[in-house]
Amino acid sequence: MKNGSDRPEPIDVTVTFLEMTRPPANYAHPPMNRHVALMKTRDMPLHFYRYLMDRVGRKWHWVNVLRLSDEELAAKIHAPGRDIRVLYLDGAPAGFFDINPHKPDETEIAYFGMMRHATGLGLGRWFLGAAIEAAWATGPKQIVVQTCTLDHPAALPLYQKLGFSPVGQVKETVEPLRFEERSQSVMRE
Repeated sequence: MKNGSDRPEPIDVTVTFLEMTRPPANYAHPPMNRHVALMKTRDMPLHFYRYLMDRVGRKWHWVNVLRLSDEELAAKIHAPGRDIRVLYLDGAPAGFFDINPHKPDETEIAYFGMMRHATGLGLGRWFLGAAIEAAWATGPKQIVVQTCTLDHPAALPLYQKLGFSPVGQVKETVEPLRFEERSQSVMRE
């Protein structure tokens, strides 16, 4: 906290931009002996998207979406072509990915992540493969994703292992949410 206020200190990060220019030759199979389901959403309620964003991204300071108004968030996640899929593990939400075909020849994996209880179980490679497959299904010439130094340490190596190549980096500053901001965002109807 700075100067005794309740505002957390800004965090300097390095953002790495990655791209993939051709689909992988094959995709990983779902893990054995795990009860998993991947469900494509339709007209996802804003409160559920915020819940997923908070639960998946809290540790990594995914704050930008949580600061959007209802109108701004609805315009983004209900845009034509947007593909949001929720990972379930043993019947409970365990992660999500958000595919954004934002340019005619480029599709972005806007968000990809799992909740803490789903990590370390051998799901990541298959789950990211499912996101990559969904992104390629939009018919782009390339897919893109970005990660930063606040994300899980395995994120960048996994992206590269599955075929992404780094194409640039920038330095940015993340303004963490105060508890009250997070509560107001996540508790909205």
